Amino acid sequence: MSREQYQDRLSELRTEVVLLAELVLERYEEAVEAAETGDLRRADQIVRQDAEINRWYLELEGECIDLIARHQPVASDLRLITASFKIITDLERIGDLATNLAGRTEYDVGIHPAVDIRSLGMTAGEMVETAVAAYESDDTAACRSVAADDDALDSECEATTQAIIRDLITEHTATHSSTPTANHTVAHDKTTRGLLTVRDIERVGDHAVNIAARTLYMIDSDDALLY
Repeated sequence: MSREQYQDRLSELRTEVVLLAELVLERYEEAVEAAETGDLRRADQIVRQDAEINRWYLELEGECIDLIARHQPVASDLRLITASFKIITDLERIGDLATNLAGRTEYDVGIHPAVDIRSLGMTAGEMVETAVAAYESDDTAACRSVAADDDALDSECEATTQAIIRDLITEHTATHSSTPTANHTVAHDKTTRGLLTVRDIERVGDHAVNIAARTLYMIDSDDALLY
């Protein structure tokens, strides 16, 4: 393979990673929408489509391994391939988290009222979008902005979790002072779903930071965000 063909493969790898990210973000945003509105049909479709993301991830993983094994890349080329390898893993896991959100969608139960799923969900999604754009365009400033945004998302998630726990304690007290009812069961279900949803959205933000960290290292060999 000529040097030009090899460089074309590297360029195609980066393009494919970005395209995978676009698909994952589309599914994630749809999952947030489904969870917020109780759209069971859309939620079920998202769960069934997860296999597509998994197949694409494995194809790109194979491409990364092949590039390393066959061409023994050095310096910047090796950093691009290894960063891509790590990033597609984060993208696949974001796809799994989207499936989790979709799988918890309930039309008649909904989610705990303390959870502003659209606000939290879109914040995490925008972080992923920024991190992937940084990977595509070698933007170190954008990498660092994702890390800064994650601090704010973590604070919002923590505040939401505390609000849910306070309601849970109140509900627990009320249950012990009266006969449990179907309403208590529904409230408990909303609480559980709320806590799990916040946890998963926070993890999406963590994966965005991982993508930004690998990108920063790819561009400048800067490991500031890796640890």
